Amino acid sequence: MDALGAKVIRKTRLVTAVSEIFRNGLIYGGGALVLIHCHNATRTVWIDCCDDGPGIEDMALALSDGYTSGSGLGRGLGGAKRLADAFEVLSEPGIGTQVRLAGRA
Repeated sequence: MDALGAKVIRKTRLVTAVSEIFRNGLIYGGGALVLIHCHNATRTVWIDCCDDGPGIEDMALALSDGYTSGSGLGRGLGGAKRLADAFEVLSEPGIGTQVRLAGRA
């Protein structure tokens, strides 16, 4: 986002959101693939985090603050959604999860 002229707070918000989603992919998805797309014309960075884990059965529950399927605080998925400028989750139980987030400069 440096090349797009983003302010420090914008970069920090996106990095925090991505690190939380990536961490979830490592812990719950057994690993994660991260793809980064930079769109100069729209001054937007898109990040896709994908895993082949068990998927998310109840998306509304998973996005609610305080819910965790492990031992965390239960603020990761919902917190990442609040920090990103755009947020989308595609998940299928038994197949895996893809989270796409975006940050604008």
